[in-house]
Amino acid sequence: MSPITVNGVSISADAIRDETAHHRAATPEQAEQAAATALVLRELLRQEALRLGIEATDEDAAVDALIAREVQVPAADEDTCRRFFEANRDFFRTPALYEVDHILFAAAPGVTPDREAARSAAQSVLAELQTAPDRFAELARSHSACPSKEQGGNLGQIGPGQTVPEFEQALEQIPAGSIGAEPVETRFGFHLIRVNRAYPRRPLPFESVQQKIGEYLESSVRQTGVRQYLGILIGRATITGIDLGAGDGSPLVQ
Repeated sequence: MSPITVNGVSISADAIRDETAHHRAATPEQAEQAAATALVLRELLRQEALRLGIEATDEDAAVDALIAREVQVPAADEDTCRRFFEANRDFFRTPALYEVDHILFAAAPGVTPDREAARSAAQSVLAELQTAPDRFAELARSHSACPSKEQGGNLGQIGPGQTVPEFEQALEQIPAGSIGAEPVETRFGFHLIRVNRAYPRRPLPFESVQQKIGEYLESSVRQTGVRQYLGILIGRATITGIDLGAGDGSPLVQ
């Protein structure tokens, strides 16, 4: 990477290398670009705070004070929040919950013989359950590799994010009070799943989400304002050694 300067102030290669650890990217080159961009923007803000005579305990506090002064964010009033609420009703619902039992036939990922053996065992027990579904707890105790076997396979209530995606998706397809028609494969092995009860998503009242909507809208406006402000600083600065249009834009928010 070419030497980088911001209004004559150099951004050292060591600083970029240290900053790179804080940026995830698909390639090392992209991480380095994101790190260099972040340092350039930080230096621009530091210089502007100094020019305006903003005093603070450290550089980070000075930058925060600068942004608070220069980027004005209007409060999101009730009417604005309500319009957003009405336009996104489906988002403001309680999560779906399921009361679930399962039997796990464990197998390590990528070990083909173990996976096939686990699948075969799961299908065999499923065949038993199809003729005698009331034996689910009994068969869980004798076959399951999950600690829940001690409770007949009972996992309690399951909500979003509490299980692996394949398991969660299967819950949506199994009618309440029934056992899934096929074993469900996850990285842990194969699961036989019984959904005892399903609690669908319910609408939330506006009053319970108004504050979060306001915070979200204000944050969005602040991010847009910071991007625009940084664009102004970039436009009047002399920056060498980097193309600020080469990244994905995310450092502008950071």
